[in-house]
Amino acid sequence: MRPNLAGYRKLRILLIVYDTHVPPDKIRGIDLEKVEWRSEYEVASTLNRMGQNVKVLGVGDDLAPIWKAVEDFKPHVAINLLEEFHSEYLYDQNVVSYLELLQLPYVGCNPRGLVLSRDKALTKKLLSYHQIPVPQFAVFPKNRNLARPTSLAFPLIVKALNAQASIGISQSSVVFDDEKLKERVDFIHSSIGMDAIAETYIEGRELYVGVLGNNRIEAFPVWELRFNKRSESTHQIATHAAKWDPKYIKRMGIKFAEAKLSKSQTEHIQTICKHAYRILGLSGYARMDLRLSPMGEVYLIEANPNPHIGRGEALAESARRAGVSYEDLLWRILTLGMAWQPGQLQVA
Repeated sequence: MRPNLAGYRKLRILLIVYDTHVPPDKIRGIDLEKVEWRSEYEVASTLNRMGQNVKVLGVGDDLAPIWKAVEDFKPHVAINLLEEFHSEYLYDQNVVSYLELLQLPYVGCNPRGLVLSRDKALTKKLLSYHQIPVPQFAVFPKNRNLARPTSLAFPLIVKALNAQASIGISQSSVVFDDEKLKERVDFIHSSIGMDAIAETYIEGRELYVGVLGNNRIEAFPVWELRFNKRSESTHQIATHAAKWDPKYIKRMGIKFAEAKLSKSQTEHIQTICKHAYRILGLSGYARMDLRLSPMGEVYLIEANPNPHIGRGEALAESARRAGVSYEDLLWRILTLGMAWQPGQLQVA
């Protein structure tokens, strides 16, 4: 169902995307499931159908096109779909800071929330201080000898400290001894070019919760990543292949679906996610990644500000399950962006 736009003015919306992700004018004959710009296309085309004036701006390693688009197009609000800049994940907050300096309202998370949540170790330190359960962990910087703390017991899962989209995560990321730990840490250092983080591997279910809001926060239904055809040796983790390789997804029978949980479990998980959202000073929208152990213990693994908002993605699907259409979700996100003011939130 399309949102009721009565009473809302038509907006000029600047959609900022990677210069390689600008959707073509015509998509006839293109399989949208196989293109990298599917989310960008879904956002732009849906907003256009809603009667909005959307300008898609492809950005490479130069901020000047943003300034020029703001001067020429005079947008009411920007939707920033960049997750990195100059091939550096930690620079995405600088793009948002630039939008704030231009005094342009924007959709998505504020710079401080991006800084706090992009660093997996810093996230866990903050959450642990506020008594939100997180796995034990250790950071292994590049160009230093690897020394595992004796308190950090196997099995462990090794990740890139600041990477997004499960980059560098595979089934081999779960390690059971120091030799494999060193191999995987060396892989992260050499192949990804980042410091590595190793955290206690929580056997169990992979859960996701979409969270929306600035001051008033809403948590959507809990979603789950399911491996319907996995072998006993396959770990149920969101590897890069599990997210982005269609052949692997089909072979493993991977599906995103609403998690089958009791009402009390669902409410407990949603409460944790909303609390974490406030602690990290997030705004706009985010996706929380969690693990649920066979004993029913919940661990918050990561906070992902500005997750993909394409139709069919986890955030949109969980919103739909809550009775929020895709069009309504985009409109609510736009409204949050228009209402956001720098310095509005305080970390809990």
